[in-house]
Formats: sequence, structure tokens, C-alpha cells
Amino acid sequence: MKQSTTLVALIGTSTLLTLTSASANASGEVNVYSARSEALIAPLLENYSKENRVKVNLITGSADALLSRLQSEGDASPADVFITVDAGRLYRAKDAGVLQPFETEALNKVVPDHLKDRDGYWYGLSQRARVLFYNPEAVSASDLSSYEDLADPKWKGQICIRSSSNIYNQSLVASMIDAHGEADTLKWIKGLVANFARPPAGGDTDQIKAAAAGVCNIAVANTYYFGRLGLSDNAEDRAVFDKLAMFWPNQAADQRGAHVNVSGIGITASSKNTDNAKQLIDFLVNPQSQTWYANVNNEYPVVDGIAPPKSLATFGEFKGDQVSLSVLGENNRQAVKLMDQGGWK
Repeated sequence: MKQSTTLVALIGTSTLLTLTSASANASGEVNVYSARSEALIAPLLENYSKENRVKVNLITGSADALLSRLQSEGDASPADVFITVDAGRLYRAKDAGVLQPFETEALNKVVPDHLKDRDGYWYGLSQRARVLFYNPEAVSASDLSSYEDLADPKWKGQICIRSSSNIYNQSLVASMIDAHGEADTLKWIKGLVANFARPPAGGDTDQIKAAAAGVCNIAVANTYYFGRLGLSDNAEDRAVFDKLAMFWPNQAADQRGAHVNVSGIGITASSKNTDNAKQLIDFLVNPQSQTWYANVNNEYPVVDGIAPPKSLATFGEFKGDQVSLSVLGENNRQAVKLMDQGGWK
């Protein structure tokens, strides 16, 4: 089959079947299932396709829906690569048996050990930190310190955060279990819940906007949501960005650092184009791709030496938790159990 530089974006069950029947055994291509939206990944795939003369077929969808597809398709799946967000979801894909272990010289060299699966089933592509956003008119930065401090009664009625069903919060709790054990983590959850300004509702952007509106004084959210607001064409979004400040928790010398997570990538167990899949993944961790990820997705590179996203550069560098992100998946079930026991709805 003649190689092509065409990028095909396919969405929906019917187009998925077309890809399965038409492309599964073709050469000179790679088939990507991505939980990242098309705008946040397609330009990079286009660049890879042009540089390497490999056809890229892209299917985008929700993380859970794509994982279900991979499971239902089994060995017949056309997918070569699976891209999703959060180490907890990457762990689920590994645990479901839809990924295979692999390595490349580039990945071994540039992706830090704690930002990849300890068994080589997935690798981080970009980092996001789950941090605190606050209104400087209501809260002084000197009063903020750590995630643990959010359970202090002094913050009663002042905290906004998403529900316990959110994977980002589940991974945060999973990291707390690793740091403090289950008993202390449950105690922390109960204290945190007691300090909620309102029942959890909405996404991370909603928490940030609630803090700007005075519904709460502190919002817990991922950094890239804040970066998006700062770059928005909407004046109201930029006003939210300008009103709040970002605080890096757990930065003291005796503390573990801010909780970080990743968007990540793995090669499917069913892959028919593993060489192209490896080549693509190496491309996504090269300096040019990492810089693009930072400035378009407002996320932090996984590769050292690459500048942080411009939208967040004014907030400086931070110390990130070095716990293996594999732990976040391994502790997920217990994290959900503790959140339920602690009354986190």
C-alpha cells in the first residue's frame, strides 16, 4: 500500500467499524484512539505524518468509552495507540489487558521513572499539577501551605472542589494514601468535606470561577484549566484569571511536593503497526512536540529542559511529588472507598 501523509479524524461507532475493516492490516500507518480532543492532539499527529510519511488514523472520544471499545474489540481492534488522561485511567487500561509493555531508547532517556508505568505499559506525555487557586483579597498566601492543611477547621465553608467521582480527585486521594496511610487519609477526607463551601458540582473550571465569584475562597483544580482561562478570547474568563492567584502546595523541604498527574500513551495489545506506534510516541516526547504541548494544552512538559506553558510561567517553578504514578492506579479502589466513607459526594 502506498504511504500517505493524510490525517483522518474519525468519530463514532460507524466510522470505527470502517477503520476496522479498511485499515487494520495496512502498512505505512498508525491508528490512534485518543481521549484528548482533536484540537489538542491532531496538529501534532499531522506534523508526525508529514515528517515520517506515515498515515495517521485518529478516533477521539471519552476516556471511558474508548477503553470500553478496546475491550469489546479485543484482538480485532485496529487501534495501535491509546492516549488518555490521568494515571488512574492508564492503570485501568493496563489492568484491562488492552495495552502491551514496550520501551524505546528515547523514552528510557527522557521520561522520568515516576511519570511512566513501572512495567512499561504507558508513558507520560504531559504533566498537570492539582493545586490551589485563591482570591488574594480574601486569603493570604502565607496562610496556605499543604493539601493536609485544607482539613483544618480554619477553612470551614471556604473550599470548592469537584465530586468524588472525578478521577483527578481520586488520584489525589490515592497519593495521600501512599503518603499517610488509610486511617490518616480518611481523617483528612472528613476534615476536608467539613470545609466545603458547597456540595461538589461541576468541573475544575467551575471551581475556579466559583472562587473568583466569592462562593469560596479556595478552589482545588488542575493547572491547565487556569491557563486556558488566561488565554481565553472571553473577557470574563480572563477576568477570572486576573482575579485569582495559584499556590503550589507542599513545597517545604520536608514535604513531598505538589500532586502531579499526566496525560499518557500506550501501545495496544492488538497493535498491528507497533514500529510506527513506537516512532510516533518518540516523536511526541521530542523537544518540539513537548513545547507545543506546553503552550497549546497549558500543561507542563514531562521532559526536563523544556519551558513551562507561557500562560503559567509567572507562577514560577515548583517541586512535584516524585511518587510513582503507578501507585495512583493501584490505590484507586481504596481511594474511592475512603471518599465514600468520609462523606465526599
